Amino acid sequence: MVKSGFPITMIRDIVSLPTMRTVLPSYYQVDGMIFAVASSPEIPMPEQWMPWLIQSSDGKLVDKDVDKLADGLMNGLRAHLDFMRQEKSPLPNELTVAEDTGDFSRPSTALESWLTGLLHVHKLLEPVWESAWQQFEKKHADTSSEAPEARLARCLKLFSTLANVDLALSYRNQKQAAQLKSNMLLLIRQLPSVLADYTKLSGELAGALPNQFETFTKTR
Repeated sequence: MVKSGFPITMIRDIVSLPTMRTVLPSYYQVDGMIFAVASSPEIPMPEQWMPWLIQSSDGKLVDKDVDKLADGLMNGLRAHLDFMRQEKSPLPNELTVAEDTGDFSRPSTALESWLTGLLHVHKLLEPVWESAWQQFEKKHADTSSEAPEARLARCLKLFSTLANVDLALSYRNQKQAAQLKSNMLLLIRQLPSVLADYTKLSGELAGALPNQFETFTKTR
């Protein structure tokens, strides 16, 4: 059970409602998706990103359900933005506890779902990241620091590996697979700091948009 105080708690409360279960993915995946929205260099408007979370059109939502869902998702977004402002990890400890398969320690199913949601929305927001890179490069053409693309690629590589360990292992030869298995616990433990770098990078790229946090945290 996820402890209270994290953004995922309010996401769980809305996603777990009977009327929402047939419409939305697991609350772990939804929370990862909202984290990716909050981490975007330019946060999309709700009417753009909220439909990304709908996995089935079979469910029937009445107007009051739609309003309740929208309020819950916006509250989740605000909570993630607040955690980012405080430089706090959005992942409760329960999500970063590895599962022992007998062969090696691997991410929990919950963490895999969370990262799957993050990666899905990041892919949808790739044009935003690309545009932010271009603006950043114009202002920092002479910088000697690591390129944003390299930092982002490193973050996404870890997210992708932990989101689908079996796929990551299938791409490696026997020696490489054994090495990945032996390092898996360390990679899981590194995830909070890599998530922090992901959001830090977004903030650096979004330097021309200083009022985003205020806009979304004050929306009612």
